[in-house]
Amino acid sequence: MKLLVIRFSSIGDIVLTTPAIRCLKQQLPNVEIHFLSKLQFKAVTEANPYIDQFHYYNGNLSALIKTLKAEQFDYVIDFHKNFRSYKIRWALRTKVLAYRKLSVQKFLLTRFHINLMPGRHISLRCLDALAPLGVTDDGRGLDYFIPLHATLKLGDLPVSHSAGYIAIVIGASYFTKKLPLEKLQELCAAINYPIVLVGGKEDATMGAAIATVDDIKVYNACGKFSLHESADIVRHSNLVISHDTGLQYIACAFQKKVLAIWGGTSPALDVEPYYGTGYVNEALHHLYHNYVVPNLACQPCSNYGTTTCPKKHFHCMQWQDVDQIAKDALAMVTKK
Repeated sequence: MKLLVIRFSSIGDIVLTTPAIRCLKQQLPNVEIHFLSKLQFKAVTEANPYIDQFHYYNGNLSALIKTLKAEQFDYVIDFHKNFRSYKIRWALRTKVLAYRKLSVQKFLLTRFHINLMPGRHISLRCLDALAPLGVTDDGRGLDYFIPLHATLKLGDLPVSHSAGYIAIVIGASYFTKKLPLEKLQELCAAINYPIVLVGGKEDATMGAAIATVDDIKVYNACGKFSLHESADIVRHSNLVISHDTGLQYIACAFQKKVLAIWGGTSPALDVEPYYGTGYVNEALHHLYHNYVVPNLACQPCSNYGTTTCPKKHFHCMQWQDVDQIAKDALAMVTKK
């Protein structure tokens, strides 16, 4: 059996499909799995041992469809459900399995704050789509694989952080998913523990400004490392504090403790930190915590985040209790 799995973007959303990919590979005999994403997200899956062949979209849809048609897939598994994936499905003229995207429910939640979400995590909805193939959830959660050549090297992090550190992921794709600079500075000042700031090149300037609160305690790694190396920073951390962004889910793949800070988006969209159904509720209680400002009538305001606060006040982040987050972080890293 030859399968094409489609998920174009982004880092976190691709990571959230990994339980489905693993279960397909491990539960179907002689299956060949092809995976299609945008070229810019190649690193996210390039070391995944459950994927046999990769295809990448880079503005080349017509040529890509020609290549995919030649493969003669038995099924297309659509975990994106957008215009491009529908066009590919139509062109390949084969059987299709697709997850429940719940666009109407998300619209009602973010626009009118009517919550009709089923309370079933997106990773489990991806697995649900595979039921016609007899594939079931193995309970093992998310995957992320770092190639050996892309791991951290001795000396990449300061000696002052060698005995343990908290990784704080300061980036996110949109403004309303990120704590403001002054709140991040307050958070770092309140944590009496070594900190590594994690983010891309676009976060380097903010990282430098945050590190001014204590340039010994706080190491700004933003923009200095690749995605894989940043994932390795997360893997070796004692705790991860993160906005709603890809490295939050990569942290879950490494079974790290996560404090997730939510602004314009929300765990109510069925996208909270995910560790697999193999954990009982009591164990999950010790692995992660969501921080959502309570009783905000405008939250969540978006599925993905926005470039400005629609209400102009940004209470969902401005009112985050960073002192409490700091206390919880210290309690989690010092608990025996």
